[in-house]
Amino acid sequence: MKIIAGLGNPGPEYVNTRHNVGFEAIDELGDRLNISVTGFERHALVGKGRIGAERIILMKPQTYMNLSGVAVRAMVDYYDCGIGDIIVISDDTALDPGRIRVRPKGSAGGHNGLKSIINELGTEEFIRVRIGVGEKPKDWDMADWVLGHFSAEVRPEADKGVKRACDAAECLTSEPVDSVMNKFN
Repeated sequence: MKIIAGLGNPGPEYVNTRHNVGFEAIDELGDRLNISVTGFERHALVGKGRIGAERIILMKPQTYMNLSGVAVRAMVDYYDCGIGDIIVISDDTALDPGRIRVRPKGSAGGHNGLKSIINELGTEEFIRVRIGVGEKPKDWDMADWVLGHFSAEVRPEADKGVKRACDAAECLTSEPVDSVMNKFN
């Protein structure tokens, strides 16, 4: 079983913000796979289904970004999943909108949601798919940037990034991470 966790913040005020592209990816995967992500368990909205022969859980933590690890840890413990069975999709300000980066492990890179997951799991060894949201302008506060919305000109690129992240996540359920990195990075 694989757990695919998209990071974001719950609530209508956060819909379509840069920080919520992980939630958007889970919604896109749910639509593609005909999985309703409306159940609630272990601090998250969840949907269960399959990608090929692999059972999956799609999850959107409802703990707010900075506590995403609480929900991910609860799901991992309940379903007795290994660290290698976790795929986390999040935003990345170091990547241009529309770009994605797949990594088998790594630091939080200043991302509080990833930092929470690392703290809760006690390891950096989980797969992550990062979706570019663009670099913060010099005169902006980081929180204001990630909680802001894409401009009309940039939104189509962000949507492409979400779709590519979903493609990568689907591949990660059946292919080695190195192979997926070669396809998408």
